Amino acid sequence: QVQLVESGGGLVQAGGSLRLSCTASGRTLSRYALGWFRQAPGKERELVSSISKSSGSTYYADSVKDRFTISRDNAKNTVYLQMNSLKPEDTAVYYCGAKFPGNSYDYWGPGTQVTVSS
Repeated sequence: QVQLVESGGGLVQAGGSLRLSCTASGRTLSRYALGWFRQAPGKERELVSSISKSSGSTYYADSVKDRFTISRDNAKNTVYLQMNSLKPEDTAVYYCGAKFPGNSYDYWGPGTQVTVSS
């Protein structure tokens, strides 16, 4: 079983940047497809971005396209989410998730808070 821990959240002004990291222990991340999700107060958790095992395929929600970049370093067992041009509507708890390709996301980190002030 893989354990995930996110870091890098915080308070930033609109237009600023943050880089989130999610580091795994217990199992190598290279076996998993990975995703970043977020959940704002009163809203459902939504998929923000995902990346395949080999980094050959990525997905971005329309709301973050051209602003966020997902990447992974399997040697460091870490997945990143570079977030630029942040907006107040990006404020949420951000979670990383891991899954075997073709399955649903089964493994989750505890989340990291991102707050963007206007």
